[in-house]
Order: sequence, then structure tokens, then C-alpha cells
Amino acid sequence: MVLVGDVKDRVAILVDDMADTCGTICHASEKLLEAGAKKIYAIATHGIFSGPALDRVKKSPFEAVVITNTIPQLQRMRESNKIQVIDVSSMFAESIRRTHNGESVSYLFTHVPM
Repeated sequence: MVLVGDVKDRVAILVDDMADTCGTICHASEKLLEAGAKKIYAIATHGIFSGPALDRVKKSPFEAVVITNTIPQLQRMRESNKIQVIDVSSMFAESIRRTHNGESVSYLFTHVPM
């Protein structure tokens, strides 16, 4: 794995589509730490957390691993205080409503329902 760019004394944010075993993302966090990042976060859409994932996250230098609730996460949040969840249910509900009513879904890119 090769780090491109300067992260010394900066906040680093790793973005991924899913956090499954978390091997790659935790390895990347170690590289960022070695390169001098002062804080490291991960954000992923789907938190699968299979196998050794939670142990890896617990031992990692992440300040937080932020995921959505596309998969229930309550138990994982109890097991690791680094796991934080963003609720996307209202966004999905509004997307479904708009699709059903023939309205623009792209509108949601600039107008997020709260």
C-alpha cells in the first residue's frame, strides 16, 4: 500500500463502500498514522463487520468509524465505542416516495430531508 500526499498534522478521512473484515481500511489507518496524521476517521456506507473486523477496529488508530444503518448496528456499537451510525432511513423513505410518485430523486442531492 502506497500513501500519496502529505498527511502530517492533518485529519485524514478514509472513505469506502463497505466495512467487511476491515483489514484494508485498518492497514491504511496505520499507514496514515506512520505518516503523521493527527486524527484518522473512516466512513463507509455498509458496516458488515465480519470475522475479526471489530477487534481490528478496536485496535486501530481510528477516532471513529462512521457507517450508515443499512444494516442494524446496535450490538456493534455496544462492542466498540469507535462505531458511529448515521441514520439514512428518512433519505431512503423519501427516495421511495419520490420514485412512486414520479418525482425527481436527484432533487435529494441538494435537499436532504431531516
